[in-house]
Order: sequence, then C-alpha cells, then structure tokens
Amino acid sequence: MQYLVSGAANAGDVNFSPVGMVEEVLQNVRTLLTTIKHSVPLDRELGIDAAFLDKPAPDGMARLRVQIAREIQRFEPRAVIKIVEFKRYENDALAGTFYPVARIEVIGG
Repeated sequence: MQYLVSGAANAGDVNFSPVGMVEEVLQNVRTLLTTIKHSVPLDRELGIDAAFLDKPAPDGMARLRVQIAREIQRFEPRAVIKIVEFKRYENDALAGTFYPVARIEVIGG
C-alpha cells in the first residue's frame, strides 16, 4: 500500500507513541521532509540540506528530489520512495513557495 507524506509546515504534530510500525515510519519520513540539516544538535546530518533554497525552482526541485530519496533511504530504510512531488502553499502561491510530498511504501507494513 502506498502512502502520501507531506512536508508542509502544518503537516501534523509529533506522536511520541505511534500505534504500529506504519504510523512510525510515516512520522519518521515527515520528520525528514521538514528538518533542515545541521539544525538537530545531537545529529547534525539528519534532514535536508537548505542549499536548494537559492536555486531556480526547477533546479532546486530536482536537487531536492534526489536529496529526499537519499535521506529516506539512509535514515528510514523501511520506507521505499516511489515519487516526490511538490505542491504550492495555497495561501502563498504568488511567493512561489513549495513543499515536498513523498509517495512511499512501507516494507513489512
């Protein structure tokens, strides 16, 4: 079964006791999508590198797709990424801000 995981700023709260492995994997992937690399004090390598922010949108999206796939493979191997798409924030479409949405499958879930 495939799941959509949003990297939007309002994607959801952290559940410190997820019910089942699938919910845990989805939450871990959401955390990876919303965490900027070097912002976690005890794990500076966790997250997405923000260097794509100053790139033109098509270039930044291409780089971010590759980076998201690598980070999910590295930090959450139970998730198999199928596709990464980008959606515009509804209330901020003119600013050109996007957020990633990953379609994944959970191994063993």
